[in-house]
Amino acid sequence: MHGTLTRRLRAALAAGTILLPVTAAASTLITGATVHDGSGAPARQVSVRIDQDRITAIGALRARKGETVIRAGGLVLAPGFIDSHSHHDRTDYETRAMEPLLAQGVTTIVVGQDGASDAPFADVAAKFTARPAAVNVASYTGHGFLRDRVLGADYKRTATPAEVQAMQALLAADLTAGSLGLSTGLEYDPGIYSNRAEVLALARTAGAGGGNYMSHMRSEDVAFDDALDELLDIGAKTGVPVQISHIKLGIVDRWGEAKAVLAKLDAARMRGIKVTADVYPYEYWQSTLTVLFPSRDFTDLAASRFALTHLTTPAGMLLGFYAPDPSLVGKTIADIAVLRGEEPAVTYLWLINNAQAWKAAHPEASRVESVIGTAMAPADIADFIAWPHSMLCSDGGIGGLHPRGYGAFGRMVRVYVREQHRLTLAQAVHKMSGQSAAQLGLKQRGLIRPGYKADLVLFDPERFADKATVAQPGALAVGMATVIVGGEIVYRRGKPTGVYPGQFLRRGQA
Repeated sequence: MHGTLTRRLRAALAAGTILLPVTAAASTLITGATVHDGSGAPARQVSVRIDQDRITAIGALRARKGETVIRAGGLVLAPGFIDSHSHHDRTDYETRAMEPLLAQGVTTIVVGQDGASDAPFADVAAKFTARPAAVNVASYTGHGFLRDRVLGADYKRTATPAEVQAMQALLAADLTAGSLGLSTGLEYDPGIYSNRAEVLALARTAGAGGGNYMSHMRSEDVAFDDALDELLDIGAKTGVPVQISHIKLGIVDRWGEAKAVLAKLDAARMRGIKVTADVYPYEYWQSTLTVLFPSRDFTDLAASRFALTHLTTPAGMLLGFYAPDPSLVGKTIADIAVLRGEEPAVTYLWLINNAQAWKAAHPEASRVESVIGTAMAPADIADFIAWPHSMLCSDGGIGGLHPRGYGAFGRMVRVYVREQHRLTLAQAVHKMSGQSAAQLGLKQRGLIRPGYKADLVLFDPERFADKATVAQPGALAVGMATVIVGGEIVYRRGKPTGVYPGQFLRRGQA
């Protein structure tokens, strides 16, 4: 306890805050802020008191004797932002400060996405707890993880009833340990080989254990409607909350149809289906080269040509990672086709097959290739972001060439609040905090209320913005003054403070 309070005092002193007598302060008072409480309600000019890791009072408060005082000087005070779909754990928290997240005001990330989680939930939680980071972490259980444990290398087929039951048992154990629910990546190996019955059975288990169902659906382009129908059918049959991961219309032929998709989702909600979505604010995605081949036939030149005409373009496919030849990273399929003197569709197939041959020769490698694909219309993205039941995510990570892991939350405020006026600041903060906590099932987080966890951010609403681009994907967001996690200052004046109060959150945990 004494060490925690001493660190808090040192951090506050270094931040230039005004302190009363230098003793072990029992609490911290934040005054002079414009408070957006995460509910979507209009801002208020109130003070907020923190005691240990909790918010204890809000209103016209006076400083107590010995209390640490942070004078906000008109900055916005908001709940810490929640990245509802994150891959920032892929570096295994090598850099515990998680500076790209703190610069965006992110205090909690949700991992285990797209059907990919690393191990049984209890093991993942124990590992993080033994060496925490500056941010909190919550996790889903990945369908791919379940399939890997039960089917192993023989995954390119439908699971048997006995195998489905074995996966259900693993999922039930994870739910008991605190998993948020089931995530699927149905465009990826091994989830792409599952049938609807398998996924439905696992979703029932998730619902029975009090969890959610989050899905990277079977298609975000040609078969989008059928994929969406599968997700809605799961919601209707199980009653489980169902969420569309990084909702998008990734096909040129469907650009401009976001409003029609949202009308379908609203109609489903009227029927009692608890469907929501998360969305990242970029026109390009990052995935594998193989994702645009649902048949997994990498000799199909017609499929390659279709992908580079209707789903993206050769100039819109930029290599973000390529183990067989790192010199190709940063080049597009169009660039590489010129170097090879061939049609881009032929180059596309060569890149895939070359990567698979390299993987066969290096089975220990966990990562072989990734690509950034430009495939969405900005107007559709804005419509999806403005939908009342969508929440913001980055779908990003540390490193790589996609800027979303470093810029999504700053971009949200810069583009959709200040530039396009699609959202008010109160609405944007709500989507990034209170709404996310409610939809994910995170208790006593996401709002500035007495008794809630003291995960808070102070930022300049006119300066908070993304700086990351494809050319400079690692540029940090600007305008974030102070970030507090669990009552501890973890970021101030553009730098992490070197304290790591992050917790591994369990479903329903307060």
